Amino acid sequence: MSERLPAGLGELFRAAADSRSLPWRQLLRPGDWLLLLAATVLVAGSYPLLWRGGVAERAIIKRGGAVVAELALDLPRQYEVEGPLGTTVIEVRPGRARVLSDPGPRQYCVQQGWLTRANAVAICAPNQVTLQLGGRGGAHAAYDSINY
Repeated sequence: MSERLPAGLGELFRAAADSRSLPWRQLLRPGDWLLLLAATVLVAGSYPLLWRGGVAERAIIKRGGAVVAELALDLPRQYEVEGPLGTTVIEVRPGRARVLSDPGPRQYCVQQGWLTRANAVAICAPNQVTLQLGGRGGAHAAYDSINY
């Protein structure tokens, strides 16, 4: 069993492409599989812990960068904001908010759907209207949905 190991990366690729070489899965030992499984579990388990946006408490509505209204997220209501293109309608329900309608051509902010995490943002750029949720963001309070 004195097989020669490839010396360089090029030789390694040539050996891997050779039909006589072993499939790569047979080269992994039980410890390698255990390490891959542990890494997968660690990544999947850390995702919900590290990417929480916090609890949203209020909807902050801006027009042209200036705050127009701050609405608590405890009562259902609709709020209309006039922009350069027309009226944007914001819908608030307990614990969440969304852009219900917008006169913009591509409807990206409407397609954003319900915002539920603190610092989540829906931007209606053509109409210069922004909906942002504010609240207790915890350790990641400085980050918004663009950073997710």
